[in-house]
Amino acid sequence: MNSKGRKPIIAGNWKMNKTLEEAKKLAIEVKNNTLARAPEVEVVICPPFTALTEVASIIKGSHVKLGAQNCHWKDSGAFTGEISPIMLKDVGCEYVIVGHSERRQYFGETDEIVSMKAKAALAHGLSPIVCVGEHLEHREKGMTKDIIRGQVIGSLRGIEAEEILRAVVAYEPVWAIGTGKTATPEQAQEVHAFVRNLLIDLYGLEVALKVRIQYGGSVKPANIAALMSEVDIDGALVGGASLEAIQFAEIVSYEAKGK
Repeated sequence: MNSKGRKPIIAGNWKMNKTLEEAKKLAIEVKNNTLARAPEVEVVICPPFTALTEVASIIKGSHVKLGAQNCHWKDSGAFTGEISPIMLKDVGCEYVIVGHSERRQYFGETDEIVSMKAKAALAHGLSPIVCVGEHLEHREKGMTKDIIRGQVIGSLRGIEAEEILRAVVAYEPVWAIGTGKTATPEQAQEVHAFVRNLLIDLYGLEVALKVRIQYGGSVKPANIAALMSEVDIDGALVGGASLEAIQFAEIVSYEAKGK
């Protein structure tokens, strides 16, 4: 627990990368290289579906927690190519990413779909990492807060106060994902504070102050400490840098500067 009263959470989203052998190697390296930081920071890795079972066995009983990159909102059925939250729980997942901008952009996921997925995850004991974020054109037109307001309210619709405490919200400006561009700590904090205020409106002050809000978008060892020093930034959802164990471990081992 940090001075903000919330335990920082650093999650690695491996996306569509790593064969089974590569995933096993990376999981071992992440486990070994992040151990020293374990008491202070929650570490999560999200491999592709094909590697979940093997990675689960590697990190079982360790400080590293397992997450998946997506799930369906139904428990089972005729949904070819999909994965249910029951299946994820069965292989050892504790977290699942829902509503990532790439799912929204390439697979047409709406706030309503994200909400259904988040509720399904919660119903089966998984903690959803609910992603929101604006495109560059939205930011340039001064629409950032309008977009974020709609996504937060829509994606969390139907989630009760006791459930939101098991969820994580991830703010990922789409223009910063995989581009090398990063929101400045001040830009990120402005949106994180806005999200926090939306959570206050939805769930009340006491609950909202306990919800963790991650930042995602070209997070690197060089910028993590400055981001984490902001009062409403509680962690990072790391993409490319999570594919290199040393880089990811350096991010996990950030030294937060005073807030």
